[in-house]
Amino acid sequence: MKNNLLLIFSLTLLLLSAQAQIRAKKETAKSTAGKTIYRKIKLLCFLIVFLGIVQVSLAQSVSIANQVKSPRASYAVAMLEKYLIKQGYTIKKAPADFAIALNVNTSKLGSEAYTISPAGKKITITGGDGTGLIYSTLSVAEDIRNGTKLQNIKARSESPKLPFRAIKFDLPWDTYRHSYSLDQHIETCRDVNYWRAFLDMMVENRFNALTLWNLHPYTYMIKAKNFPEATPFNDQELREWQNLFRSIFRMAKERGIDTYLIPFNIFVSPEFAKAHNVAMDNLEHHFFVKGDTSEIIKRYTRESVAQVLQEYPDLTGFGLTLGEGMGGMTPQEREDWMKETIIQGMRLAGRKSKLVHRIPFSGNTGSLGATTVEMEQITRKGIEKEAAMDFISPPIWADLKFNWSHAHSTPKLIKVHGGKLYGTYFNPVPQDYKITWTARNEDFFCLRWGVPGFVREHINQNSPAYVGGYFIGSETYIPAKDYFTKISGPVDWRYAFERQWLFYKIWGRLLYNPATPDAVFKAEFTRRYGPAGENLLQASALAGSTPLRLASSYDFTWDFSLYSEGMLALDSKTKRVGYISVDRQINQPPLDPDYVSVADYVKAVAKDSSFPENKITPPKLAQRLEQDCQKALGLVENINTAGNNTLLYEVADIKTWANLGLHFAEKLKGGVALQTYRLKGGEENKQNAIKHLEKALHFWDEVIAITRPIYHDMPLVHYSEQDGKSWQQNDHLRFHWEKIRPDVAKDIQIARQSKANSAAD
Repeated sequence: MKNNLLLIFSLTLLLLSAQAQIRAKKETAKSTAGKTIYRKIKLLCFLIVFLGIVQVSLAQSVSIANQVKSPRASYAVAMLEKYLIKQGYTIKKAPADFAIALNVNTSKLGSEAYTISPAGKKITITGGDGTGLIYSTLSVAEDIRNGTKLQNIKARSESPKLPFRAIKFDLPWDTYRHSYSLDQHIETCRDVNYWRAFLDMMVENRFNALTLWNLHPYTYMIKAKNFPEATPFNDQELREWQNLFRSIFRMAKERGIDTYLIPFNIFVSPEFAKAHNVAMDNLEHHFFVKGDTSEIIKRYTRESVAQVLQEYPDLTGFGLTLGEGMGGMTPQEREDWMKETIIQGMRLAGRKSKLVHRIPFSGNTGSLGATTVEMEQITRKGIEKEAAMDFISPPIWADLKFNWSHAHSTPKLIKVHGGKLYGTYFNPVPQDYKITWTARNEDFFCLRWGVPGFVREHINQNSPAYVGGYFIGSETYIPAKDYFTKISGPVDWRYAFERQWLFYKIWGRLLYNPATPDAVFKAEFTRRYGPAGENLLQASALAGSTPLRLASSYDFTWDFSLYSEGMLALDSKTKRVGYISVDRQINQPPLDPDYVSVADYVKAVAKDSSFPENKITPPKLAQRLEQDCQKALGLVENINTAGNNTLLYEVADIKTWANLGLHFAEKLKGGVALQTYRLKGGEENKQNAIKHLEKALHFWDEVIAITRPIYHDMPLVHYSEQDGKSWQQNDHLRFHWEKIRPDVAKDIQIARQSKANSAAD
């Protein structure tokens, strides 16, 4: 009855306002003063109509009955109320126009699962646990934000595909690598508001684990009872650090997010080293150094782990990394050291905790990657022993880097850190631990990226029964301070991770449920940008294939060996990270075995050999790049970004990826022509090479034209080891596509100066 009266009242207001506009127009249109009166009456009528519409939208009240008393249930209710109010609903106690009931049913639903059951003017939301309850309310909230009315909410249920869906987050203090690119995030990452926003993003996207990586985190968290000399902070400074970590762990727990502390080994604070005359050769914390296994370091580490777990009850667990600071130690010695320190510290803590056991990447006494069967056997035996310990909550997460440091390449597992796998971890199928994949991203930080099809295929191909989940994150990039954005006008983000919203949404939602349709991601574009967002997901997926194809065609290993966003790679001859020249592209073997290098393709064609249909030759790759990138450009060509800086960046990044893809296509064609000329001669081949490389430069100039006005010159960790200099000496180096142009132009000179019959074997 109340709703009907409000509707009648609002319609009456609409009619009266229309009549008022007509009378005002007739009576006042002939005079200047009359026109002013007319404008004022028109504004008044608009306000009356607006208030009438608002009254109608506010007419529907909602009661929320929460049967669960827990921090997670409280968070679920708070999120639901937040988005209901934003959409114009009012929250009141029953009776109300619409009712929502929240409850948990552990007997019928599994962990993190949920069901949504609408019936008339009531929606029943049920979680398999507190986290499932959060996901269910966020699912309803997503519909509401996208314009769905409560009465139109559809019944549905979801449960997680993978139980472990983690973010790898390298803290900016005492970082693995040293660079201003990482140090610049310290202030942002010491702000609790940043972590609240980041954790909200994580739970919205169904990530359920935050892993914090740091060389030596203990001194930021405790004053070691028996080693107070280890801390560099006074009491007030230490309290500030402790408040930060306690806030992170508490907020994560409220959101159903586990937290893990993953220190590197073997490291101590400089203060501890000087006080006890140990580890004096590594006061600056270089990661590839000889391991100091002094008994006092073992005791200090063991006691620090125990004290951290005791003082931070909301911390879920610890992680082991068997590599850094362990030079000169055999795989067995590394396992033994971990058992005596971190594992023993977990036992001494007097409470259960979870464990991430990172698979070691060195099968010998060196610090670089080298996998062996013996190392796999030692590691599996060690993990199984840990799993049998009653103070470690199962399962143990045994982690491997998927395709080393560049998972955004091919979804096929080609290698891990150190080389190939020998199968020991999977055969026989483990019962007490689960394999996890670290999907490292050292390839794009600035440009927005999102290719749902790639992520979906990645998960579906690599999730057999023995796999428990993924880590998503970088080691050379921290998603905190936005150091990219150059435009001074308003945008809808504050932090760097908010710029890459699609990256996190795609990975998180598909790790939870790979069957999540693309419509979910498309709807988010529409919500943000209205009709202008209609084609942005498709365009993003088409243009975003560029870095995946580059990385599939260009083999790599560690962090600096490839940076797809900049078309940069490590040159093993000069030991520099620089533009991938046409010569390097010609001769570099591919990562994906279905891809064919330029050199191998030209050699085969010269011998009249052919390739199987599944092989991706350089001409076929160039064709696919051109087709997808031109289509992406066509989809965004007529989008008007005037007055919306956020949309401007979305469109600009798609255009940038597309032009990088067209640049890559022309370089491939130029490389084929150049290598053919070198092998067989023919002036036409040489001229074709020059023509294609000139076109490649043209598309690079398009990239510069798009990015120069909107992006700063950027610090880049990949530059930190140039020319054999220290990171301090290289810290002034900055990346922007414009700075690379002279190297791109050199390709044309390479072609012009080439001679026939000079192709390398």
